[in-house]
Amino acid sequence: MNPLTIVKRIQNLNSEEATLGISEEASWHVKYKDSAYVFVGGIPFDLTKGDLLVVFSQYGEIVDVNLVKDKGSGKSKGFAFLAYKDQRTILAVDNLNGAQILGQRIRVDHVSSYKKKEEDDEETEWQKREARGVFRAFQKGKYTRGTG
Repeated sequence: MNPLTIVKRIQNLNSEEATLGISEEASWHVKYKDSAYVFVGGIPFDLTKGDLLVVFSQYGEIVDVNLVKDKGSGKSKGFAFLAYKDQRTILAVDNLNGAQILGQRIRVDHVSSYKKKEEDDEETEWQKREARGVFRAFQKGKYTRGTG
């Protein structure tokens, strides 16, 4: 589905709830009350984690920012996951979904089950790369085990 269609649907749903006077307990947001994470899509590629903190911290304290990047180039893929300290995701979704940053309309939505990726330290990352390189060399037949 087109991301702008999703933005409009969320905005329409929020507007309907406000018009009908639906209580917080009956809101569509209640499904996500235990999740501290929000998805942010449509981010300009040159935005940094610091930029996201500036924009999103106006609705609560941010405790985690995962700006997803391409492993090869290290460039942003244009989306991120952010966690609030005290589950203030409703404020972020209601107020920032459809907002424009550097001329691009962003999508902000709840995330029901986000698992924070554990980041490896530099040494562990190097060991993994080294192991993959050696393994691939064996697969391609460039190296063989010694015969003793």
